[in-house]
Amino acid sequence: LPLVESGGGLVQPGGSLRLSCAASGVTLEYYAIGWFRQAPGKEREGVSCVSSVGDSTNYADSVKGRFTISRDNVKNTVYLQMNSLKPEDTAVYYCAGRIALAAYCDIGTNWYSSWGQGTQVTVSS
Repeated sequence: LPLVESGGGLVQPGGSLRLSCAASGVTLEYYAIGWFRQAPGKEREGVSCVSSVGDSTNYADSVKGRFTISRDNVKNTVYLQMNSLKPEDTAVYYCAGRIALAAYCDIGTNWYSSWGQGTQVTVSS
């Protein structure tokens, strides 16, 4: 599954960014998609995910109320809207996919089989 992230950049604390995860040649409709991040010197951690059925979602406690995941099957894209960004949100953000026809998704890294290359998000004044 060829996944490509975009939308990263430099933003001031309190600002917003919207990340996109797209696939070409393969429909994402049957895939659960997760967003992960990895800061320098830290392990990759799950941020959020959305299921293929019913659009069930999960969020890490650190981003609840600030980040929103959504999917647009017509555009074959999954989004991560990030609001009220903090310096500790600085990381490389990755999307990942797993074919899973279920109303469930997981934010554990071992659950996914395909990964994108990542996009850098830097929150700094």
